Amino acid sequence: LYLGVVLAAVVIVTGCFSYYQEAKSSKIMDSFKNMVPQQALVIREGEKLQINAEAVVVGDLVEVKGGDRVPADMRIISSNGCKVDNSSLTGESEPQTRSPEFTHENPLETRNIAFFSTNCVEGTARGVVIATGDRTVMGRIATLASGLEVGRTPIAAEIEHFIHIITGVAVFLGVSFFVLSLILGYSWLEAVIFLIGIIVANVPEGLLATVTVCLTLTAKRMARKNCLVKNLEAVETLGSTSTICSDKTGTLTQNRMTVAHMWFDNQIHEADTTEDQSGTTFDKRSPTWTALSRIAGLCNRAVFKVGQEKTPISKRDTAGDASESALLKCIELSCGSVRKMRDKNPKVAEIPFNSTNKYQSYMSAENFPRGFKFDTDEVNFPLTGLCFIGLISMIDPPRAAVPDAVGKCRSAGIKVIMVTGDHPITAKAIAKGVGIISEGNETVEDIAARLNIPVNQVNPREAKACVVHGSDLKDFTSEQLDDLLKNHTEIVFARTSPQQKLIIVEGCQRQGAIVAVTGDGVNDSPALKKADIGRLIFDNLKKSIAYTLTSNIPEITPFLFFIIANIPLPLGTVTILCIDLGTDMALGGFFTYFVILAENGFLPSRLLGIRLDWDDRSMNDVEDSYGQEWTYEQRKVVEFTCHTAFFASIVVVQWADLIICKTRRNSVFQQGMKNKILIFGLLEETALAAFLSYCPGMDVALRMYPLKVTWWFCAFPYSLLIFVYDEVRKFILRRDPGGWVEKESYY
Repeated sequence: LYLGVVLAAVVIVTGCFSYYQEAKSSKIMDSFKNMVPQQALVIREGEKLQINAEAVVVGDLVEVKGGDRVPADMRIISSNGCKVDNSSLTGESEPQTRSPEFTHENPLETRNIAFFSTNCVEGTARGVVIATGDRTVMGRIATLASGLEVGRTPIAAEIEHFIHIITGVAVFLGVSFFVLSLILGYSWLEAVIFLIGIIVANVPEGLLATVTVCLTLTAKRMARKNCLVKNLEAVETLGSTSTICSDKTGTLTQNRMTVAHMWFDNQIHEADTTEDQSGTTFDKRSPTWTALSRIAGLCNRAVFKVGQEKTPISKRDTAGDASESALLKCIELSCGSVRKMRDKNPKVAEIPFNSTNKYQSYMSAENFPRGFKFDTDEVNFPLTGLCFIGLISMIDPPRAAVPDAVGKCRSAGIKVIMVTGDHPITAKAIAKGVGIISEGNETVEDIAARLNIPVNQVNPREAKACVVHGSDLKDFTSEQLDDLLKNHTEIVFARTSPQQKLIIVEGCQRQGAIVAVTGDGVNDSPALKKADIGRLIFDNLKKSIAYTLTSNIPEITPFLFFIIANIPLPLGTVTILCIDLGTDMALGGFFTYFVILAENGFLPSRLLGIRLDWDDRSMNDVEDSYGQEWTYEQRKVVEFTCHTAFFASIVVVQWADLIICKTRRNSVFQQGMKNKILIFGLLEETALAAFLSYCPGMDVALRMYPLKVTWWFCAFPYSLLIFVYDEVRKFILRRDPGGWVEKESYY
């Protein structure tokens, strides 16, 4: 009974590790569900009604204004300067104009469709609802994501395979010795005890705790860097990644429009687009630049939000259009306060920019008679004879840390692929900026331009890099996609749909890659779910598992000698559990076992075949090697003392084993002993062994007895032996990489 209770306690305690960690992550995710329901303004039977967005139906007439979230897919029937943020859906950084005009066959690119859950950033629009719920574009993406079968993580597959092997070996040995015990004349109860003992010895009870703690420690380190780990297994998968499919907008880039170049005085000038403003500057003394900056500052409705005086200009929040916000920050950085510029030139009239006029007019009282009344409907001021000053181009710039991160991924052998819904030209420019397309590597289009020949005359295999448009990808077969992924090291997919992102991930997985997907948009969700996730950790896990398994052989061998050689049992079942959970081979233990029995009068030769007499409760006169008689109780005290000493010997040898498992190739003398947790673990397992041996009452609770101090030193030679052996093995590994020793002994 007590053995069953101990085994049940082991399973419950180790199982609680995983539950606690998963529960903490799930609570955080559940908190997102407690959000205020979205509202929508609909017109029904001529009356405007404010209702929950979930109550909107097909055919409803809906009004949206700047700041609203679109409550359903709707066809625009009227608009006034309406722009929506489609970045989460299509990857376009700049707000897109919405108007009644049909402009493209692709629903994602035409101007007269507004999509559910996108945000209206300015203007107003009225539209007819054409789809709700799962029938919307967002809904179909969600359905696509939820319908995917998520495969097992690499660590789950590895551990499952490992458990199948261990279970097979444990059951085979257990059953074999159960049958052998019955043949040798043992009772069925004794045979069952052997069966349980051998299975317990084979199964690494500490494996669950080892894996969970390793993953949890890594998850905590990632949490300190603001990375929440929802699934602990994903931590290890991250370390196994061989291909990263990354979204562009908001992931590789800052998701904020920024001025990149200016053209004036017949020259192109580069602006500073870095996050920390450490890039290039240009000559600001030109009168043309003075005029251009004045226009950019005044013909601009964007303003900084209040209370940000101490925030760097490039990181300040603005109210207004993304393009105008970019101009505002550029002029604020280059020329000083835009607010003072506007105060100096107060606005008396304005014709705002719209898609029809494609210009903005800002009128100040300067050069007009005092008291002149401006009329912007029936224009009564000159709008002809204007002078072209210059051009300003904008880009969503890369994040400052991305080029270095891409470089580190490449050096680790990880292939980085850009997958975006944005325009191919934009995607290619960003890819070159962050190093996804390396300097000097050309696409087919680059080669054609350099040789001045048509693109179809260029051999695709000559180009190391390629940019693939979503419309072309749509016509690819699986074989063509596989060929593309196999033969190009640097790839950019542009104008891709959520379905195509999913196809790309599946293509990479067909190549045998462990795929990570990074993205912040809804259009990334199917690919994110299909990916294996969303190198050091796996290395540490292998070390930890190797350490956990080393106690299995010294735990099995006492049972084998007990059954075959008929000697008193050197190690008990409960003591095995103490080894697996508290310390976690066999020569040191057996040497100590024989030393203790010899000191008590039983030489090794006397032990052979003595087991039946030794375990016979009715025999109280068993003679030792010197003719002394031992009662049953006296014999059992010596036997349980041997169990305790065998346990302590394994602890001593495990000191060397733990230090050995600290490195897989380097010498411990090279690596050093700087890991405070490991040093604490050595002290902890020794203290635990001493506690179990010397604590009063352990002789009754766990049948563990106090040991002489000298018995602790019996295993020291064997501890030193395995340490020297492994140092020699690692030395050969370093001297002859890939040789016979590495193939046969490197785990």
